Amino acid sequence: MRKKILILICLLTCIGLHADDEIRFNDYFEDRGLRVDFYFLGNAAEESVVIGRLVREGPWPENPDRILDAFEYGKYQVLVEDIASGRLIFRQGFDCEFGEYQTTGPARAGKKKVYERSVRIPFPKQPVRLKFESRDRNNVPRPLFAEEIDPSDTGIIRETVYSGDETFVLLENGAPHHCVDFVFIGEGYTSSEREKFRQDAEKYTGILFANEPYRKLKHRFNVRAVFRPSPESAMDEPRQAVFRKTMLDASFNALGLDRYLLTQRNHRMREIAAQVPYDAIIVLVNSMRYGGGGIYNDYCITTVDNERSGPVFLHELGHSFAGLADEYYSSEVAYEEFYPEGVEPLEPNITALPGGKVKWDSLLSPGIRIPTEYGKAERDSLSARLGRNRREMRVTLEAARKRNASSDEIQSIEKSFKKKSEKLGKKLDELRARYSDLEDKVGAFEGAGYTSNGLYRPMINCLMIYHPKNEFCRVCQAAIENMIGYYSSR
Repeated sequence: MRKKILILICLLTCIGLHADDEIRFNDYFEDRGLRVDFYFLGNAAEESVVIGRLVREGPWPENPDRILDAFEYGKYQVLVEDIASGRLIFRQGFDCEFGEYQTTGPARAGKKKVYERSVRIPFPKQPVRLKFESRDRNNVPRPLFAEEIDPSDTGIIRETVYSGDETFVLLENGAPHHCVDFVFIGEGYTSSEREKFRQDAEKYTGILFANEPYRKLKHRFNVRAVFRPSPESAMDEPRQAVFRKTMLDASFNALGLDRYLLTQRNHRMREIAAQVPYDAIIVLVNSMRYGGGGIYNDYCITTVDNERSGPVFLHELGHSFAGLADEYYSSEVAYEEFYPEGVEPLEPNITALPGGKVKWDSLLSPGIRIPTEYGKAERDSLSARLGRNRREMRVTLEAARKRNASSDEIQSIEKSFKKKSEKLGKKLDELRARYSDLEDKVGAFEGAGYTSNGLYRPMINCLMIYHPKNEFCRVCQAAIENMIGYYSSR
């Protein structure tokens, strides 16, 4: 009996300690946001942070019961410590284009660059210490920056967040604290294209909620849009010598990749978004060109009028909202060893199989082999040959047209190359058919994270690599659902 009483006392004590340790939002924060506009400066070997300005924003839109990040995503972390008690009262992971730049050739050669970035924290009631941490190549967080913030500081900008831009409510299911709040911002829409932006925002809202798991959890979302016109339509295309004066200066050729679309106006983007409650920003670019980009806990950007813009939007939102990794491994990228060999990636949908363990083991198909053989070597060989054949056809046709070849000769060239492509395509289809029973299975399929060997993805097909039906795999769906649950409480 005495032993049972001691156990009960111990349990009650532990419960009491846990309750005392609970961080209550209202004890430390006002129901407002504080935007920190800052700059990353450096190269592969050096990185530093310089604060630009602090801006008091409107009501805090995120879930006040979720102020200590439950995920280990992002190269960087922002942390807030209460100075009086020394307690950690806010933590959130994030990524930045600068972190990507550090893995490129120019950065490794020592070239320094500056990138804008903003983070948002709840507005503190008492002085706090703002800290940034940066993960090293082994994903261990290291101190990067620290600065004290006094909420009574007259240097904090307290002007209205409203800039007179037009806002639209596209979906509303509840209070921002209890819903996931998405905001669409238009880029490259002139004042005469206001209605097109509204229609595009409605279109992409429809695309979002036609895809799982967004479809079944639509009741947990609010969606708004903010329209600020640009002087000119579209965006910059540096390799094509096309430059447009637009509100966010969006541009292709980010990090030297022709199809990679990003904006360098991060502070302005956040200022525009702050006019409505938001948890995630989606920038819609008024163009027919194929391309986009997505950075975790920063923003998603996509063109709107390409036939593949819908899947690009969902793919890039997978990066920015849910912290998903790219699962493809054969495309051209600017990164050099983005994922160091032997280090387990942070993202939930790729793994290096440390010790043979699969991070999504609860979703594995019964009896599946790890790693999962799916004819990868033969697939890669056939895909590479198909790619070479397409490139050779373009070069040969271009040369023929330059020398004014007859239409019969051009048709003959096209027929020859297409015949070879059809033959290779048939072999690829036959190979896929041999492993068709695996296409609905969750295993560990080699080839992910920009590398052919050593990293594994959950399923053969997924929107984070390619899916014929433009669907997320079950592991990515679970990761997105977890993020939705984190931001909402409905």
